[in-house]
Amino acid sequence: MTVKTGRPIDSVSMDEARGLQGRLTKPAGSLGRLEDLGIQLAGIYRACPPPVPRDPLIVIAAGDHGVIAEGVTPWPQEVTAQMVGNFLAGGAAINVLAKEVGARVVVVDCGVHAQFEASPMLHVVKRALVTGDIYVEPAMPESVALELIEEGISFALQQAARGVDLLLTGDMGIANTTPSAALIAAATGVSAHAVTGRGTGVDDHTLAKKTAVVAHVVDSFQGDRASASQLLARMGGFEHAFLAGLIVGAAEASVPVILDGVISVAAALMASLIDSTVQQYLIAGHRSVEPGASVGLTHLGLVPLVDLGLRLGEGTGAALSVPMVRAAARILAEMATFDSAGVSTAKD
Repeated sequence: MTVKTGRPIDSVSMDEARGLQGRLTKPAGSLGRLEDLGIQLAGIYRACPPPVPRDPLIVIAAGDHGVIAEGVTPWPQEVTAQMVGNFLAGGAAINVLAKEVGARVVVVDCGVHAQFEASPMLHVVKRALVTGDIYVEPAMPESVALELIEEGISFALQQAARGVDLLLTGDMGIANTTPSAALIAAATGVSAHAVTGRGTGVDDHTLAKKTAVVAHVVDSFQGDRASASQLLARMGGFEHAFLAGLIVGAAEASVPVILDGVISVAAALMASLIDSTVQQYLIAGHRSVEPGASVGLTHLGLVPLVDLGLRLGEGTGAALSVPMVRAAARILAEMATFDSAGVSTAKD
């Protein structure tokens, strides 16, 4: 795998943004997290004020998971393919929210147990129809994990070259919260119990089974926990590998990435193992109710923009944060300063 080390975001632009925030017609710090976000965007885009993102792209990475054989979810595997069809037809929640915030959607078939008709919304990187059952075998050969990481990097660079200035990570894959929990536990050192959640809403019996699967997978891992490709090969999903590469490529292209839920967070942890610089380019769109998401975000040093109790995936939580990202940039670009507006400042 040939990965360029990402550049840190631009400290000069960030310092300029901090100074500008102090001159805008408001008490210092009164816009809270929006001020921090505007400063981060200035650093990512290497400009103050930062440009307002005009062309956001939601990337829904889809894949099937062999661990479904262990009874970790009551949903049948064919739902993955059915939902991909729903995305392509424009009928899913993410399609509605994408339209609301002016974002485009692309679905990436990373390894779905189906074939789809060609579509401008569909990008295929499939190496296999389903991962191995991680309870009893590796998810995929390490070579496949590396190939999918490379595919994600290339895709991000291609989209940036076409003018995409904001990437959002989404996912689809029945049983994919199980490998997500395993990746997060392995990368952070937190227990399986602390990172494993109910996913689609499983009952107590299924949750206990799922937690036991995650614990076994993590405890049996004999590889390097600092190696994204080894972790992905043993316990990840095809979509995790692709999204990890997407995040690395976005950082290389100086494009911010809004993370969605627990699958995206697991992928971001893998990306940070490849290149720790990527953390500076990440925005946590929301706090998923899946416990592993909060564990992963804390490990990455990220605070989510909103907490709406979401657990759908697809990129829905990331999409809802797009207006806030735009607002943070627009405030720096368009808000008057005390001098330009002729407004008096507070007395010392």
